[in-house]
Amino acid sequence: MHAPSTRAKMSSIFAYQSSEVDWCESNFQHSELVAEFYNTFSNVFFLIFGPLMMFLMRPYAQQRSRGIYGVSALFMVIGLFSMYFHMTLSFVGQLLDEISILWLLASAYCVWLPRCYFPKFVKGSRFYFSCLVIMTTIISTFLTFLKPTINAYALNSVAIHIFYIVRKEYKKIRDEDLRHMIAISVILWAAALTSWISDRVLCSFWQRIHFSYLHSIWHVLISITFPYGIVSMALVDAKYEMPDKTLKVHYWPRDSWLIGLPYVEIQENDKNC
Repeated sequence: MHAPSTRAKMSSIFAYQSSEVDWCESNFQHSELVAEFYNTFSNVFFLIFGPLMMFLMRPYAQQRSRGIYGVSALFMVIGLFSMYFHMTLSFVGQLLDEISILWLLASAYCVWLPRCYFPKFVKGSRFYFSCLVIMTTIISTFLTFLKPTINAYALNSVAIHIFYIVRKEYKKIRDEDLRHMIAISVILWAAALTSWISDRVLCSFWQRIHFSYLHSIWHVLISITFPYGIVSMALVDAKYEMPDKTLKVHYWPRDSWLIGLPYVEIQENDKNC
């Protein structure tokens, strides 16, 4: 008996494998090429809001951190990989989707986590903290292959730590723009998470009433949460890292419109000596 060739081994690794995760929406109902139609195309909002936030946050990126471009780019990557996953329901698509979310969270931690929450042994260095986050994320990336069905729950559990930080910061601040931004972000995230959990836990109920689209609503709500979330983090970050500047919240396309995308404008503080 001959040992399998290297090519055969590689073929077995990359051969098509269905994901163990299947969402509530009926498969191949609207197209023979797209497994979950609404779950696939609801990701288009990721591809719209990502570039828009890159454009709107340019002044902030130039004066504070270009890392926001990387975060926005990863947000778009999540949209693309999520489209691929829901279109094919493949195991590779699932992993690409979850790993891209993991790296987005890691990038946001590197760029915006206030230094007061850093572990003491990094001594307030954002560079060392970022190295720690990247090393942890690389290890976590490999761990995602061990039990893929729990990856999504593990990623959502990161929200507990984020909520803890948001709660602590919310108690400290008096700025009404920031308080409003944090409140809207939390409400949108809670609504999105409720849709995600409902799709997983109450699928039989939604199928009985012929409304099995909760996961696509999750996509829409979480993509709307993204602009509010990064503006909230930018405002908190500015409080620590840019004390000599004021960040003013505006809304695209116009401040006077009832609905719009938030972004920040940086102003110098006027100090009369």
